[in-house]
Amino acid sequence: MSILFEKKAGVARVTLNRPEVRNAFDEAAIAAVTDCFLSLAKDKGIRATVIRGKGPDFCAGADIGWMRRAADYKPAESKKDSGRLVGMYRAIDACPVPVIVGVHGGCFGGGLGIVASSDIAVAASGARLAFSECRLGIVPAIISSFVLPKIGSGQARRYYLTAEAFGAEAALRMGLVHEVAPESELDARIEMIVQSILKAGPLAVREAKAMIRKASAMPFEKRVRYTVETLARIRATAEAKEGLSAFLEKRPPAWAQAADERP
Repeated sequence: MSILFEKKAGVARVTLNRPEVRNAFDEAAIAAVTDCFLSLAKDKGIRATVIRGKGPDFCAGADIGWMRRAADYKPAESKKDSGRLVGMYRAIDACPVPVIVGVHGGCFGGGLGIVASSDIAVAASGARLAFSECRLGIVPAIISSFVLPKIGSGQARRYYLTAEAFGAEAALRMGLVHEVAPESELDARIEMIVQSILKAGPLAVREAKAMIRKASAMPFEKRVRYTVETLARIRATAEAKEGLSAFLEKRPPAWAQAADERP
């Protein structure tokens, strides 16, 4: 199986499961990840999703066998193949609940597209990352739609063009990851983030993620109107009323109580 999947207590856990090739992805792995996240988008019971990699590395990017096959594609098939890769990143990016990725070991090329299309990224302090495409005579094209909004063109000018490896602290400085932790504490740190999400209103979290995606691309005046309308709509929900009542009554809201009771 290209991936492992577990769903428990409102949390989905997706594990890249090709450790023999450092979790590099081929056509089957891309399809498996895409299908998984498209399915998660329809699951109203999911409140957070975690992506990890099995074995010593998170993801080495593209599988060499896939790259060899793609090298012989005609232009139309090459575009179609690239579209499938875009579809995988878009499925992760558009997942309606927060996606937390934990990066350990090596993470190269297309693996960084998974990092960039996730909402929250935590890297192990010993992780090594690289936009390695130029050293293979190709370019980090597909991932750029997701990476450039995170790191900006200034950082890309160095790390795309040199294709040099960099560490977790450099990834933190450029905005590719949010936090660095010792590898022995990576799972615990991710779990703390998951628990923080579970203590927030389930609808509010989904709406906030959707708002970020939509509002970021709007001109200022349109963004103001949209955010005002969004708040007015959310204030009228039962969840918002429960949140305010809980605050005034100095008690945890119902959804946070449920989170505390999870095994």
